[in-house]
Amino acid sequence: MTMHGVGNDRNVSMPSKDDLLAKAKKPAEDALRLHPFYKGKVQVMPKCAIRDLHDFAVWYTPGVAAPCKAIEAEPELVYEHTNKANSIAVVSDCTRVLGLGDIGPEAGLPVMEGKALLFKYLGGVDAVPICLRTKDPDEIIRTVQCLEPSFGGINLEDIAQPKCFRILDRLRAEMRIPVWHDDQQGTGTVLLAALLNALTVVGKAIDKVKIAMIGMGAANVATYRVLRASGVDPAGIVACDVNGTLHRGRQDIEARQEEYAAQWRVCTETNGDGVVGGNREALRGADVCVAFSASGPDILKPEWIKTMATDAIVFACANPIPEIWPWDAQEAGARIVATGRSDFPNQVNNSLGFPGIFRGTLDVRARTISDAMAIAAARELARCAAEGGLTPERILPTMDDWEVVPRVAVATAMQAQADGIAQLRKTAEQLHAEASQRIADARAATRVLMRDGLIAAPPAS
Repeated sequence: MTMHGVGNDRNVSMPSKDDLLAKAKKPAEDALRLHPFYKGKVQVMPKCAIRDLHDFAVWYTPGVAAPCKAIEAEPELVYEHTNKANSIAVVSDCTRVLGLGDIGPEAGLPVMEGKALLFKYLGGVDAVPICLRTKDPDEIIRTVQCLEPSFGGINLEDIAQPKCFRILDRLRAEMRIPVWHDDQQGTGTVLLAALLNALTVVGKAIDKVKIAMIGMGAANVATYRVLRASGVDPAGIVACDVNGTLHRGRQDIEARQEEYAAQWRVCTETNGDGVVGGNREALRGADVCVAFSASGPDILKPEWIKTMATDAIVFACANPIPEIWPWDAQEAGARIVATGRSDFPNQVNNSLGFPGIFRGTLDVRARTISDAMAIAAARELARCAAEGGLTPERILPTMDDWEVVPRVAVATAMQAQADGIAQLRKTAEQLHAEASQRIADARAATRVLMRDGLIAAPPAS
């Protein structure tokens, strides 16, 4: 098997399919071994000096009454006297966890803990995982609203559609702190960055390409909105859900357009050629496949990839298993293949976006996270990768490109100020220095705990 290079015909040897499959299964095997060993991935640690018990007179009673009274007199002082300015809640009803579906709040907790870990280690943001034992959208909305005094922002996660759209819209409209649904806005942000660079590699223009969007849940609905705002011609998009391609004749969506307003908009704005059918028909002649559907690997067939345009780009982003294995897509003729997994090249994962976006949002105390802020973050993310050189196997940075998060934070915060939704004014230099320091402190604390044995080394496999 071979993988294409950029601008030449060189071939790079690849492992066998059996070796690749074995490698793909290894993270799951390690996760089952190591999660019980650590009994969770996050914990609460003090951030103030505790020299002896006398310090508790300052941090707790009687001294703590003084900041309480100060905040009562001037509520905005909560950002100065507490950790609210750097604290968010990761909230989920666990009805759409990864590609696993409705698995319940206990089963979803490892994912929310993992999200909190990434927020802290990559962005220096303190995040608390909160899994709710309710599926009722109004109860979710009310619960999140009740959390507002304790947090500087809310990250909604793994909530099934269509209720996820109404929950996000209501909370963004009614809360005074930023609310973000990472499966919507975060996915669209990182996908846009990946697409910009992938199109650069293959030499195609964003306003000329034909795109097949496979799956029209929260991820692709938001991705569509971001792509449209970034210059993609809606007429060149053919979207497809479990019932087939979206077009004006989809009476099932039209009949429920109040509930599925975003999908009906896609029906009326896209598919200029009136393509009907399913995934096979949507992919025929497409330059790009953007798949956020069910966990694979047989959702997309190699024979369908063969019908795509020359130098096809395939984003197979379902987790934990992509809609098609990358090697099968490449063998079928795809020039660039990306997935949501960190153990394959070209990881299109929200972890490249949300730590920096929230870092920048919190640092200027933005009231919301606008689409313009997300697009600014995407363009900066794309620039970070481009500066290191683009290849078919590297269209995005990776999570160990430490400089990326502060840069994305600055781009986000500067756009928030330009949009007039930031409550603090800071220069790009200030923002970069502050973000870099917070992130460095988070990583250093982890290293110290590991060095001193307070975080144990994992047992050998």
